[in-house]
Amino acid sequence: MIDRHGCAEKVVAFQVAQEALAFLADNSSGAYAQPDLILLDINMPGMNGWEFLEAYEKLPEAQRGNIVVMMLTTSLNPDDKKHADSIGGVAGFLSKPLTKKLLQEILEDKFGW
Repeated sequence: MIDRHGCAEKVVAFQVAQEALAFLADNSSGAYAQPDLILLDINMPGMNGWEFLEAYEKLPEAQRGNIVVMMLTTSLNPDDKKHADSIGGVAGFLSKPLTKKLLQEILEDKFGW
């Protein structure tokens, strides 16, 4: 959806949270442009979204930067939304699927597009 919308120079996707964390942590030299947006699911293999957020919050500020983290999940559990809302680093809790309209709302709300 992001590629089709043409709103990003590069889209990097990870199925495993540990790989995403390694990608962020490996940029200590500033070798690549930091992501502007992370779309995070709760249910992932190995490390779930909550565990990812715990590890992400432990990254140095330079590696977290100004990245907007949005939960994008199939969960309809109101406790998951409350949990996400209680975490300062989570900018929103959205339901899948990512549609063109939902993506446009994220871009307008978080990036002023």
